[in-house]
Amino acid sequence: MSRNNFYGELPHELIRLSRLRVLSLGINMLRGNIPSWVGSFQQLRQFFLKNNSFTGFIPPSISNMSKLETLNLQFNSLQGAIPMEIGKLKKLKQIVLDFNQLSAYVPVFGLTLLDLSLNKLSGVIPPSLSECSKLQLLRLGGNNLSGVIPEGFGNLTALKRLHLGWNNLVGVIPEGYGNLTALGELCLGDNNLIGVIPEGFGNLTALVELCLGGSNLIGSVPHELGRLKHLAKLALGSNSLTGSIPAQIFNISTLRELDLSNNTLSGRLPSSMGYGLVNLEVLAVFSNEFDGVLPASTSHASKLTHLDLGGNRFSGPVPNSLGNLRLLRDLDLVDNHLTTEPSSRELSFISYLTNCNCLKLLGFAENPLHGFLPMSVGNLSTSMERFYAYGCGIKGSIPDGIGNLSSLIILNLYGNHLSGPVPVTMKYLQNLQALFLDDNQLSGSIPDCICKLKRLYQIYPGQNIFRGSMPSCLNNISSLEEIDFAGNLLNSSIPGSLWNLTDLLTLNLSYNSLSGSLPYETGNLKVVTLLDLSGNHLNGNIPSSLGGLQSLAKLSLAQNKLQGPVPDSLNQMLSLEFLELSNNNLSGPIPKSLETLIYLKYINLFFNHLRGEIPSSGPFKKFTYESFMFNDDLCGAQRFHVPPCRSPRIHKSSQKKVFHLLGILSGIAATIIAVTAAAILLLRCPRKDGVSRNTDLLPMGLPKMISYSELVQATNGYDETNLLGKGSFGSVYKGILTDRTVVAVKVFTLLADVNSRSFDTECEVLRNLRHRNLTKVIGSCSNLDFKALVLDYKSNGSLEKWLYSHNHCLDLLQRISIMMDVASALEYLHFVSG
Repeated sequence: MSRNNFYGELPHELIRLSRLRVLSLGINMLRGNIPSWVGSFQQLRQFFLKNNSFTGFIPPSISNMSKLETLNLQFNSLQGAIPMEIGKLKKLKQIVLDFNQLSAYVPVFGLTLLDLSLNKLSGVIPPSLSECSKLQLLRLGGNNLSGVIPEGFGNLTALKRLHLGWNNLVGVIPEGYGNLTALGELCLGDNNLIGVIPEGFGNLTALVELCLGGSNLIGSVPHELGRLKHLAKLALGSNSLTGSIPAQIFNISTLRELDLSNNTLSGRLPSSMGYGLVNLEVLAVFSNEFDGVLPASTSHASKLTHLDLGGNRFSGPVPNSLGNLRLLRDLDLVDNHLTTEPSSRELSFISYLTNCNCLKLLGFAENPLHGFLPMSVGNLSTSMERFYAYGCGIKGSIPDGIGNLSSLIILNLYGNHLSGPVPVTMKYLQNLQALFLDDNQLSGSIPDCICKLKRLYQIYPGQNIFRGSMPSCLNNISSLEEIDFAGNLLNSSIPGSLWNLTDLLTLNLSYNSLSGSLPYETGNLKVVTLLDLSGNHLNGNIPSSLGGLQSLAKLSLAQNKLQGPVPDSLNQMLSLEFLELSNNNLSGPIPKSLETLIYLKYINLFFNHLRGEIPSSGPFKKFTYESFMFNDDLCGAQRFHVPPCRSPRIHKSSQKKVFHLLGILSGIAATIIAVTAAAILLLRCPRKDGVSRNTDLLPMGLPKMISYSELVQATNGYDETNLLGKGSFGSVYKGILTDRTVVAVKVFTLLADVNSRSFDTECEVLRNLRHRNLTKVIGSCSNLDFKALVLDYKSNGSLEKWLYSHNHCLDLLQRISIMMDVASALEYLHFVSG
């Protein structure tokens, strides 16, 4: 009853089938626990529940099936230990429990087959398994078994298949395993073994598969392995083997897969290699130290589908005869010393590879080819998915025919000498996910047709000679994660649509000629880890919204024309490791809040106009003076090579500072008078909403100090759209505090250091003034380099507009009334408030 799409739990009605001998419900959709009543099937010989979704434990009642011979519960989600009671089943021959979550096993001595692979078995392999003398198949791979490989397994002479791979076994391979002459499959790979491959393995003449890869084995490949005339798979990759490949290996005509990759093997491949390996399908010798020419006889191994020769020292021309391998799917020649045919200016071997209609991967990168891509590149297999041709000195233009490779997923032409424009035929590469054109001499504009590649997630046209603007349509490629246009001649502004690519991980537009300001929307890139806009002509302020980029590890805005403060919000970049803001026109203090960036490893702020104290805690403990050189007036610890910061108190002898303080306070008074006039205008002018003018007493007890970061947020980083006016003492901005109070923020222009305590004292006096013609002072913000008053916002505009604008009209009586109210406020300031 297998393969019937049955679902649900095992029906209890099955218990009525008391004479049942075979129960096969495999490959269905059954679920739940295996019920204990299955033990009632005392006549059952074969019990198959494989490939379902059973959970829970194997019921001990199975031990009541006294005549059971085969138990197959593979491909479920069973857990716990295999019940000890199963050891009582004397007739049980086969236990197949692979692909579960079982954690312990009890041996059954009469078994011929035991498969517990891909479970959660741990600890050492039970020594008692060595007593299961009838075992023909033993698979324990893919668990967490530890300890040494049991020597006793060498006595299981009936074994035909032994799989102990993908565990944590240690020690050497026992020599006695060379006596298991019935073995057809031996897998000990992907463990933590030591020692060499036993020469006695040459006695395993029935062996079809020998898998010892990934096991830290040393020494040479034993030439005795050449005696294994039935061998179809020899996997010795990812060890530390040395020496050459024994010539006898290349005469095993039954070999279908030969993997010697990731070792330190050397020497040359035999010139006759292809004649002996007539059935070879996979040859992988990458990451070794082989040299010499590629044997032309390779083309006689006509069944080859995967040929991986990368990462060696092969030299000479790429054989054109490789084009005779009609079944070839993967050809990797990357990182060798291969060349083109001396008589050809083109990469002629590409033209011959057009015969390989199944080719999906072609890699010849990192070879000194120094030729032209032939037009025939467009005739390569339409199944081609990966094309690696980086770093091999290719000249000339990219052929238009590249657009014929409609299945391409990766096109990597990085680091060549390619020139000319990007062919518009690339728009036909609709499956392309990664495009690497960087570090060439490509020119012209970056074509808009790139935006038609809807599956693209990596685009690297950096380090070329592209001019013009960036394609504004890039936001149409919603899958984009990495953009690198660095090192070109791109101009104009960064397209606003770029900030809508909310899945971007890296954005590198450095060293172009881009201009304009960074918008608030830059903060939309919530998952970006690298943002490099250095070496351009960007201006304006650094938007405070950058603080929301909590995944950002590297931020570089160096060598631009940015101005204004370093946003205090940068302290919210919890992952920041690299901060580069040098060579700009930034001013104000270095935010002390940056001390909270615990992952910050590098900072560079030199060549700016920064002032005030250099933070010295947190990551700043390990920064040196070079990061802060060439600024205006920094102070701090001696190790930063700056003077110590001065006390905020004003000494009597410091007459110059007093004058500056008086200038600031004069500005405050002027602000109060101006805003007072606007308030009077509000009171005198007709009001549509009918609000009473009886405001003689202003409420008191409001918060005195407002943080700098709150003012930055309230004014959207002192954005010009919130600017209400400018004067000789500073600027006034509209803002909205966190409690939704609308305010006017007067930011004063500082000419030198002033006493913050005196400023705060005067603000306290102004905050407590009470007069119906004075605008309410809500609070203030003051530090070494920043002074601001926060005032109640009046929505009817400035007095200047009402007095002088053609759009507003006041009669003589209204103007006289305003003058009288201003005089009343001035009288209060000078005499009553004292």
